[in-house]
Amino acid sequence: MAEKIKYAFSLSKSGEIVPSVVPPSGDARSLHSLIDPVREARRLISSVTADTGFLIFLGLGGGFAQAAALENLNARILVIDFDKESVKNLFDSKDYSKIINSYRLKLLIDPSDEEIKNYIKENYKPALHGGIKTIPLRARTDLSHADFEKAVSAARTAIEEVSGDYSVQSYFGIRWFSNIIKNIKNIDKNGGGFLLKNKNTANIAIAAAGPSLDNQITLLKEKKNSGFFIISCDTALPVLLQNKITPDAVVSIDCQHISYYHFIGVNIKNIPLILDIASPPSFYEKSASPVFFISGHPLAKYISSILGGLFQLDTSGGNVTYTCLSLAEFLGAEKIIFFGADFSYVKSQTYAKGSYIYPYFENKQSRLSPLEAQSSALLYRSAFLPPEDKEKYIKDKSCYYETLSLRFYRKKLEEKISAINAIVSFAKGDGAAVTINKPKSNNNEQRTKNAEIKTRDEKKETSAKKFLEKYRDDIAALPVFTEDYNEKLNINERQVFTTLLPLAAAVKKRNPALNQKNLIEEIKNLSVKKLEKALATLTI
Repeated sequence: MAEKIKYAFSLSKSGEIVPSVVPPSGDARSLHSLIDPVREARRLISSVTADTGFLIFLGLGGGFAQAAALENLNARILVIDFDKESVKNLFDSKDYSKIINSYRLKLLIDPSDEEIKNYIKENYKPALHGGIKTIPLRARTDLSHADFEKAVSAARTAIEEVSGDYSVQSYFGIRWFSNIIKNIKNIDKNGGGFLLKNKNTANIAIAAAGPSLDNQITLLKEKKNSGFFIISCDTALPVLLQNKITPDAVVSIDCQHISYYHFIGVNIKNIPLILDIASPPSFYEKSASPVFFISGHPLAKYISSILGGLFQLDTSGGNVTYTCLSLAEFLGAEKIIFFGADFSYVKSQTYAKGSYIYPYFENKQSRLSPLEAQSSALLYRSAFLPPEDKEKYIKDKSCYYETLSLRFYRKKLEEKISAINAIVSFAKGDGAAVTINKPKSNNNEQRTKNAEIKTRDEKKETSAKKFLEKYRDDIAALPVFTEDYNEKLNINERQVFTTLLPLAAAVKKRNPALNQKNLIEEIKNLSVKKLEKALATLTI
């Protein structure tokens, strides 16, 4: 709970009302200069670099720094303060309307961690805003240290998440956009309801391609024969088929063509292929029962809201194993068991035998780059992390190696497992152990089956061609950039503009010097060209 703060007020020599905090004991401490707080604020803001477009102020104070930022920077501003009574006291002392009424400033009083996180995630767009900076009002934050520490922690978590998303978008934004608009033509043929057809999905086994899968194949066969519904990661697919295990569904989420190697030399015509709509278009033809789903991409969500016929899976864990768990949850699984989910390199082995990586390296090898050298390069491309529990690692005579990304994937899977209703377990393996911490109430909740994958909704019926034409025209009609750009957009324009943000991240990475105006024009031109190219290939 926020501490009660008392303020006293005095005039600076320049004639400004300056608040001072009054601690329970000791003398009052002025929050700003008693000579010229406006000049002090301008000097503070002058130190903010030009590429910083989002500021977080800890403490409102007299509003001098916020006013200087609004005057001298084209930045979004978040102000966080605590104790609404003391903030009311500030408002009673002077006129804050100049900053409070600005569309670029948001004041959060006594916010929860979630409120802070949500505001930053919804409003901080790195491609448009550039950097982000936190500016504490020390005399104020020192008196409510615990509250502001929590706020900083929440903000840091949100920034890390946004930055992580932005980093991925900057690499894949253009490819996602291209793949999605090319895949739209197949939505009309999207499979419907096949997952329920003569299938019992109460018990599900998920096959990942970690090295432990080699020793778990016999148990996986037993689960298959006992009626378990088998979901395979695309990486594990060739391993399963080589061992005469036909999965009931295969999941693929990677937008890169490297994933095509998972399907080379295997016949999956009769295996349902569950594809992120941002997958390479060539994947769709590999299966007689392909089904698109949408993840978090704003364009995919926009398409689904208009065309229908798509369901959503959670891909926020960053890897296909996590998405397989989301599919199992979608199917209403009551019991889930993982195979090959090592989230580590086991005994210097990166993948199970039979996965794509070995024939891929064989095809690329030469005298100067033999298979062993390529395998070692993959193994050692990222630094290994020390074991989380060194004593247990030694006691169990473990021999696995974790990297930063693999540990991140494991932690995200642990979070997901704790939030779903199914009973989850892992086949005994040699990789990093996944910790299962589930609330007791989860086991008592009623599980519902949501596996109905519908075809196109009649109420939303429109052809892919008409959608692409309208989408192209809507993008072309977006207004030119102004400082209050987002505020001037109507609801439809804002939806359309949001679909272009991942593309903006990729364009910004290629052209870091682009300002907001030129960046917006660049992504408009690029997306319209790609849409016209996609339309030229359509015959529907």
